[in-house]
Amino acid sequence: MVGGTSEELSDAQIVARVLAGDRESYAVLVRRHQEGLYRHALGMVGSGDVASDLAQESLIKAYSRLRACKDPSRFGAWAFRILRNHCLDYLKDRRRDTVPLAEDTAFAEERDDPELTLEQTELRQAVYRALESLPAAQREAFLLKHVDERSYEEMAELLDASVSALKMRVMRAREALQLLLAPQGHGDM
Repeated sequence: MVGGTSEELSDAQIVARVLAGDRESYAVLVRRHQEGLYRHALGMVGSGDVASDLAQESLIKAYSRLRACKDPSRFGAWAFRILRNHCLDYLKDRRRDTVPLAEDTAFAEERDDPELTLEQTELRQAVYRALESLPAAQREAFLLKHVDERSYEEMAELLDASVSALKMRVMRAREALQLLLAPQGHGDM
């Protein structure tokens, strides 16, 4: 293959191939970006099934609108913005009236300590509930910084916000999470 294998090509080169008719090359972009998109969606919506659907819908929309990607070298950031909009739309939908439980808590392996597994499950659910109670902008900034480990500069580019605004969102999210997750019952003594 001239120019290396598909896995070695840049996002821009793969986008060019797809636009030239090599539709199968899009699978490389999916493999490169789907995990990060899923992780972000999971943090935003708290449900693995919904996160998976949102990530998949975003990648499908990115494929169908690939000609609209102005900077193919930044395909990942462009697909992230599509996912972000899907997540925000989902969160605005007031028809949702249930809080999903983390799917990975349903079954514990036999060798696991059931008490430890229960504690971890309860902690994970408390964190998801706390994250879900944050305003979407704070939750998103917090997840990008502390889960995706993005720099403030990368976050600013993805979210089209200033670094100082993002630092403030992350700080406020941290403060809110500390209050929400603080041990209860330490009294007014």
